[in-house]
Amino acid sequence: MMDRRIFLQGALGVGAALPWALRSSPVRAAQAQHRVTTLGPNLYLLEGFGGNVTVFDSTDGVLLVDGGAPEHSAAVLNAVRELTGKSQVHTLFNTHWHWDQTGSNAPLGATGTRIIAHENTRLWLSTDVDSKWENRKYGRLPAKARPSKTFYTAEQLDLGGEQIEYGHLFQAHTDGDIFVHFRRANVLVAGDVLAVGRYPVIDYITGGWIGGMATAAQQLAARCDDSTRVIPGVGPVQARADLAAEQAMLVDVRARLSKLLAQGMSIQDMLEAAPTRDLDAKWGDPKLFIANTWHGLIRRTGELGVSIV
Repeated sequence: MMDRRIFLQGALGVGAALPWALRSSPVRAAQAQHRVTTLGPNLYLLEGFGGNVTVFDSTDGVLLVDGGAPEHSAAVLNAVRELTGKSQVHTLFNTHWHWDQTGSNAPLGATGTRIIAHENTRLWLSTDVDSKWENRKYGRLPAKARPSKTFYTAEQLDLGGEQIEYGHLFQAHTDGDIFVHFRRANVLVAGDVLAVGRYPVIDYITGGWIGGMATAAQQLAARCDDSTRVIPGVGPVQARADLAAEQAMLVDVRARLSKLLAQGMSIQDMLEAAPTRDLDAKWGDPKLFIANTWHGLIRRTGELGVSIV
């Protein structure tokens, strides 16, 4: 997600229910406090760099899923060197285009790291983006910082004996979200399709909407068993049940807000009606979620005589 996201710290609540008792410890690197969680042999989660970074230290080279925010890039790469003893990264996945996932693209792309992403992510990183809901503008990345390998549907990579499947999640958080699934390790990187302790962010400016988010959560849950470790865009390791809970909430809220939209309600009308009041204790402040959901819905339901605000 973007800079409204809250970094959640604390104990890993799912560890007792999962194999590979998750071992996490705070580490000091480049004066940036972060947390390292061991997910399996040579597979790690780094928290504390804006967005989560998954590290796979294979015999064929180091692979990262996401690279954190730009201001943390040096600390990310230092932490990777501490973990692996290697200075070169073989492959970097971008789960979508947002700055807190693509912050290491520039330094890694300059050294020849292969950057893999959905084609839509490459397109967003190749243009200027006016993110109206953030009141913020993002400039295009330099050519070498953009993905060097893109795809449209799904592909597979074998690296160091690990079978890595990756695929597109259509119009969810953005229109370029992907998952990365370490099959043998049973670790699924979901990116910002999965939110922890808050309502998910729907970036309607770049193609996200609540219906796509619900479908993506369902698709991800179908890839899991009860032992799958699920890596969100930010925050600690989750499980299949967390994906299922988010998917159920999204389906429910879509139905509620669609009904209000059909009545001609504006964003302010919806906020005053408080349609998620019974859900907010679990999912947090709904203002941004309702506003962005409204924008995404109205782009798909047609003009209903409601002014877009």
